[in-house]
Amino acid sequence: MAWKKKESNRVDEMLDELLTDCQTPEDILGESGLLKQLSKRLIERALAGELNHHLKGEQEVELDEPNSEN
Repeated sequence: MAWKKKESNRVDEMLDELLTDCQTPEDILGESGLLKQLSKRLIERALAGELNHHLKGEQEVELDEPNSEN
C-alpha cells in the first residue's frame, strides 16, 4: 500500500513557522519551551472565554430579575 502525501494545511504551516526557531528538544519540551508556552496561552484563553461567558450570563439574570441576590 502506497502512502499518499498529505496536503499541507494551515495548521501544518503554523507549526512549521513556530518550529523554525526551535533548534533542540529543550526548545520544544523544556521548562520555557514552545509546548509549555502554547499550553499556557491556550488555557488562559479558554479560562478568559469561560469567565466572559459566565459574567455575560450573570448580566442577563440581573436584567431579567433586578431584585435577585447573587
